[in-house]
Amino acid sequence: MTTTICSMKKLLGFCIFCSCLTLLACGGTADSGNGFRVRGVNLGGWLVVEGWTKPSLFSDIPNKDLLDGTFLRLKSVKSGKYLCPEKHGERVVLREPNNTFNPIFRLWRINETTFNFRLHDKRFLGLGNGSPCLSHASKSAGPSETFEISRHHHNSTQIRIKASNGFFLQVNKKGHVIADCEGDSDWGNHDPSVFVIESVRQLDGEYQVTNGYGPIIAPKIMWDHWNTFITEEDFKFMSRNGINTVRIPVGWWIAKGPTPPAPYVGGSLQLLDKAFSWALKHQLKVIVDLHAAPGSQTGSTVSSSRDGFMEWGETEENIRETVAIVDFLTARYAKHPSLYAVELLNEPLFPDVSLEKLTNYYRAGYYAVRNHSSTAYVLLSNRLGWNPADPRELLPISTELKGSVIDVHYYQMFMEIFKSMNFKQNVDYLYTNVSTELNQLSTPNGPLVFVGEWATDWATAGFANATKEDYQTFSKAQLEVYGRATFGWAYWTFKCELRHFSMEWMITNGYINSRSLTGVSSDASRRSGDAIRNFSKLSADILKLQDTRILALLNLIGPIFIFVLTFCIVSNS
Repeated sequence: MTTTICSMKKLLGFCIFCSCLTLLACGGTADSGNGFRVRGVNLGGWLVVEGWTKPSLFSDIPNKDLLDGTFLRLKSVKSGKYLCPEKHGERVVLREPNNTFNPIFRLWRINETTFNFRLHDKRFLGLGNGSPCLSHASKSAGPSETFEISRHHHNSTQIRIKASNGFFLQVNKKGHVIADCEGDSDWGNHDPSVFVIESVRQLDGEYQVTNGYGPIIAPKIMWDHWNTFITEEDFKFMSRNGINTVRIPVGWWIAKGPTPPAPYVGGSLQLLDKAFSWALKHQLKVIVDLHAAPGSQTGSTVSSSRDGFMEWGETEENIRETVAIVDFLTARYAKHPSLYAVELLNEPLFPDVSLEKLTNYYRAGYYAVRNHSSTAYVLLSNRLGWNPADPRELLPISTELKGSVIDVHYYQMFMEIFKSMNFKQNVDYLYTNVSTELNQLSTPNGPLVFVGEWATDWATAGFANATKEDYQTFSKAQLEVYGRATFGWAYWTFKCELRHFSMEWMITNGYINSRSLTGVSSDASRRSGDAIRNFSKLSADILKLQDTRILALLNLIGPIFIFVLTFCIVSNS
């Protein structure tokens, strides 16, 4: 009899313990085949600056409208025509812009008043062979290609441009631009040495902010930003609200030690180390994302382009350098329990980056990861542009490389197709087009699929005065569709001054319901954990009981207690 009672007590204790684990699992991680599916958020704008996430970071840069990569036209106030280099580089003349002629210069900033002017053919304006005449024959920028800009007054668009020979540019009677003016005239509208800057496009990335502030001030600006933009409190917030993974964009300079090439500031690696520690403490996984490769794979702010040219992958040396960065990052974190995946490259530009070049790099980068880790997933981003490439083009290489994941990004904003869609059409697009594409990528025995970037916004939301309920409906539809991605998803981004791109703001203000991320709210998850710990203690105490009547009573109420506990927690949360 005693032996039977002991066995029943052990069985009941075990059942209660298993029931507790089941309850815990209900509020835990969704299953994607290996017991884990990413519910993530990007830490965009932190270790790779993107100015639109935090415009105030640029506020105190002197001449901040003249940063690296500013696209501008230069117009003569006297003639009303624009500076235009002739085809073969012999001289610079004045012309009217038309459909086939767009006289764009791209700035390279040396300091707040000194610049180089780069053209569409990647050559630089300069003085030719001791002559005062402008040419654009040089492929590199030296003293002859350096100019000083003087404004009429603070923030004026009227300027004079001093060349390396000490004279200012002016338009001569033949309409040619030469450097032979003393610069002592009165800035009048008939002054041939006065030009007007017309800004066409500006870049606002890591290169612009660090070079804009310069080597003395930039380190303080960047360290203040790193230490305040993302903190451990943010990791606590994510963990409490159902986020289980952070995708952390990094730039190539992170692997270059405490003194990376100018103008970059050393130290972002220390912050990445901190992020791994915070992730471990708060039970989050980490995806390290090479967001900015050397040479810029996107030709934009996203990958810290200096002037808007996409120059990644143009040489074998550049590819080898990129693989070495992946190797460095994986070697550093391969044994860290929070490392979940390494992304080899973010959003390579389509069609500029060829598929052949990209797949060759992906194969080399994959084996660089595998040299240090057999378990970390390797993420392969599809090629993106104004009209992105079909992500199915990555199926052959991703199927070949075991443990690789195709990363697709969905923004219903930038392509022309979205600019005329109403709210309902945007929701329908999710359930039809996006769902179809995810299904096409999820092939039997194929790679996992990751929606690595998305945000709850759409192109016409502002014009249509979208309501909070519209955003809630849209985010619910997104979570349903992106939740089908076999690897998971990650919101762009955690913090952003454009509030619908900020997951922190969206959750805090009820636009995204944290319960919809996990099925059980964060508060319910916490309370269920407390109850489970208390009831687990009770199951352990059962083993000490000697009275068969108490044992029979617990045999009856145990399953009832678990059922009622679960019902109360979920229904009251």
